[in-house]
Amino acid sequence: MTVRHFLDIHDFDGPTLQGIVSSARSRKDARSGAPKGATDSDKPLAGKSLALIFERPSTRTRVSFEMAMRQLGGEVIVLNAGDMQLGRGETIADTARVLSRYVDAIMLRAAKHENLSELAAHATVPVINGLTNKSHPCQVMADILTLEEHKGPLKQLNIAWVGDGNNVASSWMEAAGLLGGSLMLGCPDDLRPDGDVLAWAQARNPKVKHVATAEEAVAKADCVMTDTWVSMHDADGARRHNLLKPYQVNRALMAKAKPDAVFMHDLPAHREEEVTAEVIDGKQSIVFDQAENRLHIQKAILLHCLGG
Repeated sequence: MTVRHFLDIHDFDGPTLQGIVSSARSRKDARSGAPKGATDSDKPLAGKSLALIFERPSTRTRVSFEMAMRQLGGEVIVLNAGDMQLGRGETIADTARVLSRYVDAIMLRAAKHENLSELAAHATVPVINGLTNKSHPCQVMADILTLEEHKGPLKQLNIAWVGDGNNVASSWMEAAGLLGGSLMLGCPDDLRPDGDVLAWAQARNPKVKHVATAEEAVAKADCVMTDTWVSMHDADGARRHNLLKPYQVNRALMAKAKPDAVFMHDLPAHREEEVTAEVIDGKQSIVFDQAENRLHIQKAILLHCLGG
């Protein structure tokens, strides 16, 4: 039997991705008005178990996956890599083989993408990418759900990514390549998006482009997105701040987008660095809807992987 991993957006076709988004939307709608903490009435993952492994700190990834699994009727075990034999020299391959005997699925928030690939190669249960240095597909799936709630079908939208061409930007390029829409990435040349991913996306959707300035990226944008200037794996903070100062999302930059444009950020945010408080706390910001939708999209991903 084929194992259904969820490793990167480029592993799927457009209809499958849209089906996962639709599943998340249906689950969210079904719970509308239900009391907090209530479990989905059908409990489709009752008797199933999910291991969450963290090589990187987490707030939204941990809570959304744990609550998603519990609301679907399943069980969760949380493992920090430093507390496991994995942190004392056991190979990732052996960890994968052992955990596959204990649990029904594994989510890894990895320090390196290679760790995720090795885990998936040796696991006999689904492995889900909770973030690596190269991609963050679960976040982008939640972003798509949020954008379509507020602005309509992705293929009809103009999206601007401003700042570092990082792991989230890579997953966004893959999503736009498969699902359509215009994606303009305004990034400094020294922090430009991954060239291989950009070429892959452009071969499928010529509306995915890298441009030099934030102003060019946001022109005609329905949505402006950014992310932190310094991620957990980055060691060159001062240099990044200097390069990215012209890419701050502020009122003046938002004014160059469409009047009804929304602002998104996958959080955590550093106010007055990559975005001003005026923007992220303002009427155009939908960042907390975006954060909430991590819960709903994790449910759909879990159901896809576990055949629910």
